[in-house]
Amino acid sequence: MGKTATDRTIGNPLSWAGRVVGTGTHHLGEGARETVGRDTAPIVLREIGTRDLRAALRAGIEDFKAFRSDVIFLCVVYPLAGLLLIRFAMNEALLPLLVPLITGFALLGPVAAVGLYEMSRRREAGERPSWAAAFKVIEAPSAVAILTLGLALLGIFVAWMLAAWIIYAVTLGPEPPVSIGAFVSDTLTTAPGWAMIAVGTGVGFVLAVAVLAIGVISFPLLLDRHVGVRRAVRASVRLARENPRTIAIWGAIVAIGLGLGMATLMIGLIFVLPVLGHATWHLYRRAVEAA
Repeated sequence: MGKTATDRTIGNPLSWAGRVVGTGTHHLGEGARETVGRDTAPIVLREIGTRDLRAALRAGIEDFKAFRSDVIFLCVVYPLAGLLLIRFAMNEALLPLLVPLITGFALLGPVAAVGLYEMSRRREAGERPSWAAAFKVIEAPSAVAILTLGLALLGIFVAWMLAAWIIYAVTLGPEPPVSIGAFVSDTLTTAPGWAMIAVGTGVGFVLAVAVLAIGVISFPLLLDRHVGVRRAVRASVRLARENPRTIAIWGAIVAIGLGLGMATLMIGLIFVLPVLGHATWHLYRRAVEAA
């Protein structure tokens, strides 16, 4: 007896989900081997400049136009999550963590955009991927390596939040602020408040630079080749070391873009995140020679 249209409608996504889970389980079983990597070919880096940044951003905008409805649907989860976290942090006891929480999103940016890299990769290969392609990262042979590096960035984010709380406790704390107004006043009109700003900015800057160097091309490289976490991170750091001015400008572009997105109550991130994510893939293509 033939399948009805309803059977096919229900069966196709279920079959797709089954294949994704099955493939992901297979790769998880090979976790240790994948984090080391099978691709031993040299990773050849190119010198990049501001012209490459402009080209990458233009290509990112073109990808955004091509995926507009799909990408907005995919990326709306990030600003919604941000708003929920901010609402949580508006509790007076957690108020000192509000700004660190917002700025800390940048530390998770490289891993949050992995699905966008995959969409750009598939479009570059001549495919016409939908939003579902973003979730096919789990099928990549380097899926476990990507997860491992993502957990490392999550660890840096947690370290930043702990550092922010310690800095507050040493300067304005340890008691929680009595109100938002009192906290803002103490922060901007007292010496301990300015000390908190200065030390927090310094620590946050160091962590942001570290994440920029670690993540500028490592995730796209892992999607493209099975090089393993160590080689991907080393290549990314080497690119930053050999092109410090260009990577610094790229970091500033990312920071300004995220800042503008967050300044609009996270709504701007719906547009900023996909453009930066797609552009990062194209920057990787311009920075690393094809194997």
